[in-house]
Amino acid sequence: MGCVRADGCTRLPAMSLASIPSPSEGVWYLGPLPIRGYTVCIMLGVVVAVVIAERRWRARGGAPGTMMDLAVWGIPFGIVGARLYHVITDWQLYFGPDAPHRPIDTILIWSDSGPGWRGLGVWGAIALGAVGIWIACRRRGIALSAVADTVAPAVAIGQAVGRWCNYFNQELFGGPTDLPWGLEIEAGRPGTVPGVSTYHPTFLYESLWSLALGLLLIWAGRRFTLQHGRLFALYVAGYTAGRFWIEGLRVDPANEILGMRLNQWTSIVLFLGALAYVYLTRNKDSEESLGAERVPAGVK
Repeated sequence: MGCVRADGCTRLPAMSLASIPSPSEGVWYLGPLPIRGYTVCIMLGVVVAVVIAERRWRARGGAPGTMMDLAVWGIPFGIVGARLYHVITDWQLYFGPDAPHRPIDTILIWSDSGPGWRGLGVWGAIALGAVGIWIACRRRGIALSAVADTVAPAVAIGQAVGRWCNYFNQELFGGPTDLPWGLEIEAGRPGTVPGVSTYHPTFLYESLWSLALGLLLIWAGRRFTLQHGRLFALYVAGYTAGRFWIEGLRVDPANEILGMRLNQWTSIVLFLGALAYVYLTRNKDSEESLGAERVPAGVK
């Protein structure tokens, strides 16, 4: 660094080479209608996932429009499941004499008076969303395992897009860092340290991990015979492996068990369960119903 000559030589303070700026606004208004960056990212992630899943389903021989029909069931169930997971795992935020939010805020996910759209958990979304899709599959005579393998890469890539929602809320970031890709966070936000302005961009780590996982699953699905839910199980194993170490970087308040965050324990359990499923179904190769006759290539 250079010197400032006045009464001697004064060394200028060291500055990081670069950093990722956070958005100055997370909400924009179209007249009286608020447009939230958080919501836009989640919705865009859903659209990306449905489009990719639809293309994969048609390539497999399924009827066009099936993924959209299943999404009509899966998305509402998924939103409810995501909220339930958050409320169950962070119940102290809503119940008890010292709770910072009101019990009514457990259902007001759009409310500015509570955590709002910040209170959603991916595991609840996947679990209850799968229940909604299962109901739709039963109605159409489609094997749930066939759908699961079809949507596995789509879900991962959709998560890569949707995870940017945390960027607009300046939340769920990691500990302080002076790495060139440190994320600038406004002082005073939960988890910030006085005098520190840049933190690990865990949203970006998870987004890149999910994108790489989605591409890897597409390759693996073409290279190997991964049916009867095995490709989806590999998605679960791959996502939880990344989520475990990314979760360990985060500094937002969370319930802990034996010194580890609850979501880390959830990742361990699901990772082991996914590997066990792949092993136990390794020889399963029976035909899976697509709910429609296979359309020969080139026939429309």
